[in-house]
Amino acid sequence: MSRAQWAAAALTVTLLCTGVALLRGSAGAEPAAASVADALPSRALGLSGHRRLVRGLEQSGAHGPGAHGPGADRRTVSAPPMRASRPLRLRIPSLGVDLPLARGPQDGDGGAGWDTGGPAPGSAGVAVVTGEGLPLAGLRRGRVIEIPRADHRTAVFTVERVSPHAVTAPAGDTGLARLRLVSGETSVLARLTGPLRAG
Repeated sequence: MSRAQWAAAALTVTLLCTGVALLRGSAGAEPAAASVADALPSRALGLSGHRRLVRGLEQSGAHGPGAHGPGADRRTVSAPPMRASRPLRLRIPSLGVDLPLARGPQDGDGGAGWDTGGPAPGSAGVAVVTGEGLPLAGLRRGRVIEIPRADHRTAVFTVERVSPHAVTAPAGDTGLARLRLVSGETSVLARLTGPLRAG
């Protein structure tokens, strides 16, 4: 291999490593990822498929599970169930919802209530929370629902399904912690993806 070929190969490897590092550090900024893809060498160094490589890295999670910001699709695994503790509030950051969570259904008063006949939110099983006038149709898959609890931890759920009808948890995963949030005719199914400790 000639000296020029060695130099081209070394430059190629360096640029690819730099591109991957930039992708990992961009934390989901798509314009930055696009500029990295455009900045990488192409036919001059025999890398005509570099854009496919960059796209593949993006799709396989090179940006990481990402931020909790609006619209973030948190592709994390289900968290193990938490010990039972009384839920205190219902928070849906993407919808601007932050309500106290009472015991029992709260029909007609604009609040939210937890069905005490089922598990506490964050515990194993499907916890049911109902509310009046919650704009659940505006939720999308991957958004988060947070339920602060009396044990100073917050059960964080990630939305899996939003339906104009009742939705139920898939069969065969009864050991997982899930949340069914219902308002009017809209029903949301979410899974526990992590507890957060206050403070």
